[in-house]
Amino acid sequence: MVGPRSDAMSYSFKSSDADVAAGLRRIAGEQLDTALAALEIGRGTDDDMHERIHTARKSAKKVRGLLRLVRPAFPDYKAENRAFRDAARVLSPMRDLTARIESYDWLTERYSDALDRRRTGPFRAELTRDRTTAEGGNEITDRMMTMADAVRAIRQRVDDWTLAEKDWDALGPGMAKTYDRARGAMAVAADTGAADDMHDWRKRVKYHWYHARLLKKTWPVMMDAHRDAADTLSELLGDEHDLVELDKRLGRATIADDIAQQLRGIIVDERKRLGSLAFSQGAFLLAEKPKPLVKRWGTWWGLWREGA
Repeated sequence: MVGPRSDAMSYSFKSSDADVAAGLRRIAGEQLDTALAALEIGRGTDDDMHERIHTARKSAKKVRGLLRLVRPAFPDYKAENRAFRDAARVLSPMRDLTARIESYDWLTERYSDALDRRRTGPFRAELTRDRTTAEGGNEITDRMMTMADAVRAIRQRVDDWTLAEKDWDALGPGMAKTYDRARGAMAVAADTGAADDMHDWRKRVKYHWYHARLLKKTWPVMMDAHRDAADTLSELLGDEHDLVELDKRLGRATIADDIAQQLRGIIVDERKRLGSLAFSQGAFLLAEKPKPLVKRWGTWWGLWREGA
């Protein structure tokens, strides 16, 4: 599951943006329109509903990443960030149920030689039933409609968003704060190894990945490599977190104790493997202190905006 993902070209500042504020409004509007299209009831089939939920939540997270980039210069940051967080949270339980299934599938595929799927299969069936039960009645459509209403309200405010700073002064401080927090979260996770600290590190890394994507056009040959490295680290940490959640559900599984213990042992081993890879990747990605990184990216931004 680990590896660089495709990167929609619209999720970045463009040279045609009149200024940072114009780019902020354009990018946010595009992502919110994508979320609203995905949340449209009656669109597509039940088979792609989970992908549409995933798309809607990803779009909301992209906007939160965008807001964190301009956070110090955005007067409405706290209110709008809270609105996005609450909107995406409505569908979190549905996405989590799907993530458990996906995590089980790639884990059992990776360890197919060690696991007897005839004996782990009942656990897979339980995961499917969990999701099917949650989809019963109108709950899933009600949740999608609730999120759509929240996103629609935010969309109506986007055209009025303004920034207190201009150019790199509107971007550099937020980028520095996010990057510094990612470095700090890595240090905490390395010290404790706790699942919650690993998850917090992942969230910080993901915001930094969003920032690399948003600024990727400043110097693509350099930014693409950094973006892909941040993406890989985010995926490693995401897979590790999904295993934590799968392990929690395994504690309630009605399968034989010996197969549950074997599966849990594999989860523990795989979490260690992913964690080791993540710390190795993070050591390189987050090696530099914030000040020189921000200065370099700011220089690239300036040259790009000047048309160099």
